[in-house]
Amino acid sequence: MRAKLPHRLSEFIMFGLKQAWACLFGAILLIAIILSAIFWQDDWALSRYDALFIFALAMQIFLLVSKLESKNEAKVIFLFHITGTVMEVFKLHMGSWDYPDQGFFEIAGVPLFSGFMYASVGSYIARVIRVFDMKFAPYPPFWMSVVLASAIYGNFFWHHFWVDIRIALFVATVVIFARTKIWFYIGPRAYWMPMPLAAFFAAFFLWLAENIGTVTGTWIYAGQSQFELVRLGKLGSWYLLLYISFLLVTLVYRQVLLPSTYTPKR
Repeated sequence: MRAKLPHRLSEFIMFGLKQAWACLFGAILLIAIILSAIFWQDDWALSRYDALFIFALAMQIFLLVSKLESKNEAKVIFLFHITGTVMEVFKLHMGSWDYPDQGFFEIAGVPLFSGFMYASVGSYIARVIRVFDMKFAPYPPFWMSVVLASAIYGNFFWHHFWVDIRIALFVATVVIFARTKIWFYIGPRAYWMPMPLAAFFAAFFLWLAENIGTVTGTWIYAGQSQFELVRLGKLGSWYLLLYISFLLVTLVYRQVLLPSTYTPKR
């Protein structure tokens, strides 16, 4: 492809292919959600949610055994499953969204496959760092990202009882990470993108995926019909959630965070 296509076009195609490879876990889970919505019958012995949980668990084991996923990435997915399920239980209790079907593998009405949806975000971030040989520089003091991520996660809970500080959190992400560049390699040449911009692009595609989830009736937001677009405010929620996701990933990938400027490989 590089020999026959213009350089910029071939690099763009390779960028897309590598992104698709990094999305492996999430893409397969999304396909399973779509296919199960089309073909699953209510009178089948196994509920759709339980089937999705068993499938996601089996897929996770397969990716790990086949070495398509590293042990570090599996650790990230485990962390995401816990933090995501905790938030799901709370949000479901507060009526933010609902799962219309039922299953055996659930906690407080939350199907356990939902934790894998959050885990797929962590899997993507961990894999994209490895696939593109990413470096983040200059990265602010690590404690800042810990405080920011903790405040974002806390706001998902306390805004139901207190003031919603998400606007301040949006500003904080830009102020803290304005100078941070994400360096990545498609081929031998290095490229970079501002970290807040990369987070916005990732949040947009997550918002698109979430629309697939609502159209298939897998979950429904309060006050929203099945075929209605997910509110754009959820895009902002995903944008903030990505900073929590990134923090969890960097707990096992600290070596990609560089406090000073980065010199690309020649």
